[in-house]
Amino acid sequence: MPWARSRYPWRSWLEVNAFRIAALTALVSLMMSARVSDASDDVQRGEQIYDRCLACHALERNRTGPKHCGLFGRRAGSVPGFEYSKAMRRSGIVWNEATLDAFLAHPMRAVPGTTMGYAGIESPQERSDLIAYLRSASASAAHCR
Repeated sequence: MPWARSRYPWRSWLEVNAFRIAALTALVSLMMSARVSDASDDVQRGEQIYDRCLACHALERNRTGPKHCGLFGRRAGSVPGFEYSKAMRRSGIVWNEATLDAFLAHPMRAVPGTTMGYAGIESPQERSDLIAYLRSASASAAHCR
């Protein structure tokens, strides 16, 4: 080995492998910083996705669509003072992660006859993030009075 003859063998080895060490360090650093699923990040991303919903929905009040406060565990079509489609009132859905995920993926397929004229959210990750935000925000006293 060429570095074996050097007065400081580790130095030559380090010089020869500096690029490899730097690349490996960068890769390990990247892997450590990339969390697969962090709840606070999901909520933050979900809040950004919820901006798309604001044209029709709000957390605190009914708009074109019903309010989202208290959504989890609530029967679909049951917010007092909101006029739902017959299909939504008769759907029998109780909102939880699974029912929201199915509805958000394909609203008109999940509840044929719904008046929610939205094509849905194709990305499972975006749906998951939105659901995390809705769970957090609808349970928050600051948002839901």
